[in-house]
Amino acid sequence: MVRPRKHRCIRAMPVATFYKPRGMALHGMKTSVLPVEGFEAIRLVDSEGIPRRDAARMMRVSPATLCRILQEARTVIARALANGWALKIEGGDYRMVEEDPSGTGRRGRQGGRGCGHGRTRGNRKKSQSCSSRVEKQGMEKEAEVQQKKTTWR
Repeated sequence: MVRPRKHRCIRAMPVATFYKPRGMALHGMKTSVLPVEGFEAIRLVDSEGIPRRDAARMMRVSPATLCRILQEARTVIARALANGWALKIEGGDYRMVEEDPSGTGRRGRQGGRGCGHGRTRGNRKKSQSCSSRVEKQGMEKEAEVQQKKTTWR
């Protein structure tokens, strides 16, 4: 029996779900389908500039799986653009999640087991919590993106 696919976590649905070349009749036009999780991966990594490891964490997949999703999505988009096909965004294995303050989408997921850093022993300093570390990285990344936007204008 085949193992069922995990649902990828999606934070935002696309504004438009269908794109076609301008000036071409839709009747008889070939259409490529981009899964919603492929759209989300492209949005997070290419559009938002989020590092792949963080984007994979946000979608609750491994970094290798995120790279595969990105590669497949980029292939679908490139074929549609190169051949003048319409592009439809639909389907896939996903579920909508709400944004939580840590930005990881892992609300209630840890089950109280901590962040995977093990227990502290003796006098060692306790490590920074996962949510505060991710939140700090997110704020730094957002400040960097804002700075780039202002310098490009």
